[in-house]
Amino acid sequence: MSVPRRRERLMFRVERGALVPADTYTLARLRERGYKVGDLLAADLTKPRSPGFWRLAHRIGMLCARNVEEFSGMDAHAVLKKLQFDANIECDVSETVIPGIGVMTHRTPRSLSFESMDEGEFRVVTRAFCRHIAQRYWPEMDEDAVAEMAENFVEEA
Repeated sequence: MSVPRRRERLMFRVERGALVPADTYTLARLRERGYKVGDLLAADLTKPRSPGFWRLAHRIGMLCARNVEEFSGMDAHAVLKKLQFDANIECDVSETVIPGIGVMTHRTPRSLSFESMDEGEFRVVTRAFCRHIAQRYWPEMDEDAVAEMAENFVEEA
């Protein structure tokens, strides 16, 4: 079984009405491939994720692990996966008909990794985490207050 080859990522900067190579490496790779001005190219555009935003997500997980009994003893990653499953945030949902019983619904959380999701998608996911936490665990707060609390959360050593 062969492992699918991961596509090379080239970086571009948005300028008024155009995408231009962001660095000399990208420019060289475009030349090596023989692309010329006026060529039509297909692209899958994503905005790379910010490591700071990834840290915020893990702070959300740690905040819940330390302050919500339901998550006691869990690490940040496990908390995020449970939140993702419980709130149906970025999950694949499938249904199976079980004769004599009915329909069984199965939910599988998708990967939140850097390779799986761009910055914009990840921002929507972290906001959904904060909204769910506010609604279910801290109804006196809104999603902005939860996000602010997570941003300011400092894990104890």
